[in-house]
Amino acid sequence: MSALFIAQKVGQRYGARVALDDVSFTLERGQMLALLGPSGAGKTTLFRCLAGLQRPDTGRIELDGADVAALHGRERRRIGLVFQQFNLVPRLSALDNVLAGRLGHASAWRGWLRQFDAADMALAHDCLARVGLAGHARQRADTLSGGQQQRVAIARALAQQPELIIADEPVASLDPGSGAGILELLKSICHADGLAVVCSLHQPEYARRYADRVLGLRAGRVVVDLEAQRFGREQIDTLYDGVIHEPQF
Repeated sequence: MSALFIAQKVGQRYGARVALDDVSFTLERGQMLALLGPSGAGKTTLFRCLAGLQRPDTGRIELDGADVAALHGRERRRIGLVFQQFNLVPRLSALDNVLAGRLGHASAWRGWLRQFDAADMALAHDCLARVGLAGHARQRADTLSGGQQQRVAIARALAQQPELIIADEPVASLDPGSGAGILELLKSICHADGLAVVCSLHQPEYARRYADRVLGLRAGRVVVDLEAQRFGREQIDTLYDGVIHEPQF
């Protein structure tokens, strides 16, 4: 099976500082990849390059053969993004926020006027149901809990009908219970829909519990790339110099 997502020798510099150094990996459909590393490891820069928000200085990132940095307009809908701070419109309802994921599919005038057809409305309702928020469609986003807001953000990404979801520290602003629920949701969507998911995390235990693979960055280089079930004490020490203590490992 050919890989859906490929990063080939990706490099990024900011002046004299090397943010990414020869980063390469592949990702299959239906596979969830956890991205780990200490502060300053290059995770944020890699996230932006993977999402097509910036073009790397060297190397190439491909989605099913297409250069991610060259995706424009409606092609951008192939990648769904989930952020730490949710990025919802507070005064709009959960349903209206999810419908924003259909803007890449609707005609320009319908998108501008927010006049979505019946099929888009039905899909948005279905996406909310999939994340457990069927009864909150008309509720304003700013009245939802943090965990619920992140579920709306995931539903919005699903409404794009993407091939890849990239989640940048999606549980960093949530309590442990809500965070675990979000990662379980992403994992189930990934496996059920055959999507590829890249999820940046701070918690090694979450990576092992919910991901299929772990990619670890240190000083801009890949130092860990293996199946999540093989990720343990040795790899944590490699990434964090032994300063993180996980009793379960």
